[in-house]
Amino acid sequence: MYHCHLRFYLMGRDRGLLDAVRGAPPLERFTHAFTESEHPDAALCAGADVILLDLRGLDGPAALDALLPAGKQGAEVLAVASRDQLSGLAPYLPRLRDLWIDPAPEEIPFRFLRWQEGRKQAADLWEREHFLDATINGVPSLIWFKTKDGVHERVNDSFCRTVKKTREQVQGQRHAYIWDVEQDDPACIQSEREVMKKRKTCVSEETIQTGEGQRTLTTYKSPLYDIDGSVMGTVGVGIDVTREREYQGALIRKTEMLESLFTTMDCGVLTHSLDGKRILNVNRAALNILGFASREELLAGGFDLIASTVEEADKPRLRDCIRSLKEEGDSVGIAYRVRHDDGRLLYIMGNVKLVRQNGALVCRRFLLDCTAQKEQERRDQLEQERRQMELIQALSMDFRLVYFLDLDTGSGYPLQMAEGVEEPLRGFRWGRSFQKSMDEYIQEVVFPGDREALRKACTLKALGERLARDKTFYLNYRAMSRKGAAYYQLKAVRAGAWNGRRGIVLGVRNVDDATRVELEQKTLLREALSQANRANEAKSAFLSNMSHDIRTPMNAIIGFTVLLAKDAENPDKVREYTRKITASSHHLLSLINDVLDMSKIESGKTSLNVAPFSLPELMEELYTILLPQTRAKEQSFEFQVKGRPAEQLLGDKLHVSQILINLLSNAIKYTPNGGASR
Repeated sequence: MYHCHLRFYLMGRDRGLLDAVRGAPPLERFTHAFTESEHPDAALCAGADVILLDLRGLDGPAALDALLPAGKQGAEVLAVASRDQLSGLAPYLPRLRDLWIDPAPEEIPFRFLRWQEGRKQAADLWEREHFLDATINGVPSLIWFKTKDGVHERVNDSFCRTVKKTREQVQGQRHAYIWDVEQDDPACIQSEREVMKKRKTCVSEETIQTGEGQRTLTTYKSPLYDIDGSVMGTVGVGIDVTREREYQGALIRKTEMLESLFTTMDCGVLTHSLDGKRILNVNRAALNILGFASREELLAGGFDLIASTVEEADKPRLRDCIRSLKEEGDSVGIAYRVRHDDGRLLYIMGNVKLVRQNGALVCRRFLLDCTAQKEQERRDQLEQERRQMELIQALSMDFRLVYFLDLDTGSGYPLQMAEGVEEPLRGFRWGRSFQKSMDEYIQEVVFPGDREALRKACTLKALGERLARDKTFYLNYRAMSRKGAAYYQLKAVRAGAWNGRRGIVLGVRNVDDATRVELEQKTLLREALSQANRANEAKSAFLSNMSHDIRTPMNAIIGFTVLLAKDAENPDKVREYTRKITASSHHLLSLINDVLDMSKIESGKTSLNVAPFSLPELMEELYTILLPQTRAKEQSFEFQVKGRPAEQLLGDKLHVSQILINLLSNAIKYTPNGGASR
């Protein structure tokens, strides 16, 4: 109903912050207007309801000294500052509504929204207090609130006018001082004790002795309850009927109006005789709830203490409750069901009370339709059961323990526990703190090297932060057993949408066999990779060596081919060059065959082909192959074989020639001029 127009003064250089505040939509019943400046402006500040100051990059104390005195009474001051400014702002903190330290850009809308919500809560509270005060002070009846010791905590204007004292004089005082008598009224004290003891409203007519004589009040006293449900005092409503006894009809109407003040307007009201044969009055809400169009239709339907549309299973219980009331003021509450002609089933919360009307005791009944609430509770329960079953199935049946945890309260309970589960896991039971159970489990079972990691991961804060990012996470650890260390896995699954209650489901299972198989497979893969690397290195070394061996005979072939082309008309030269080309080609072919034997490369080994060969022939072939290199460098080159040159040697001719070619090629390569002999 209220409307609040807020004038904002924004001071600062950060356009992102100012734009975020200006762009934030006002909450319901609020409108905003903005003025702003980069530097302190006392004139703009003076007309603002809300002052938002970005002190970053400014002299914070100086800006506050300039603006705070200029602000009007009741204006709220919000400040944004850097962390290094905090110490200098300490004297001004009592004047600030809030202080934002180095907020991130995405944090500004959140903080401003929180401030808006706080402002709206204060406005809503003001509205409720205003409505309550207007209601209490607007009625002509006396209204008071007392502690259990009889001290008046709060009274309305009518009460003050009646006792001819101000509210300050009355509140905090007892009966005797207020009514100007020597002692508290024993009857008043006794009635309030009965109200607190029986915990029900007491209606009575009391005669009060005052300094000006007696007054007669019709009082309605009800218990006041504390937050924990205990009785902390009484609330009373009194109608001064001292001079209005002759106006009995008006008094009845005021009484009914006062009683209606404490009932819900959309609540069904039905009044009938004690025997249930006559319906004295019934409102439209009650007829709609019971499924009838009029009082006549309700009677014609067979009304007999209860309506015919009440469920057959609930009729005996409802009838017994009504008949159990014996004296005026007795009341009972009961829940039952009503089924309409169209088959619709309604859940009713009822209250029956014996009251006196026109001098006779009657039953006044209140009916409240709770069908929507009941169906919602049923849907919530089914949804909760469905989620729990899905979570249990998601965790699978091989988990030793499945446990539900409420992160907001730190309490939980087991959803599933395998037969023969280890004793430490039995600590996760109903009514026991999750953190205590987890600490004991870690200390008694978990391998010492894994305790700290598991302890850090399983705090309520850590679980909440991790599952806020990921709906599921796993943690492997080792647990001690009779056979030694065994591998276990903890799985955490977020329960529900986390838009209210934050619940998770934890599962613990043994993964020792699977983990060990995985480790063995990793070992095999590492060994295979090592072998492949060694084979690759052998290939590289082999091919590097072979490239040198192949180039030497190839150069000889090319050189003699060029000479052959030059001396093509000389038959002796042609035969000599052809023979040398043939020798070099055979040597090259042997090398190529060795290269193509890939099994030698991959294994890193070379097999020997042992056979008889002639050393002079071998040296002649080498001479032929290396001759082009020596001529190119203008070097002299000759072989001298001493000893028994005609004898056949036993060995691998190809590898011997490879060794000699490598040695001689290096000698030729690193000899600038001159000659070499062997």
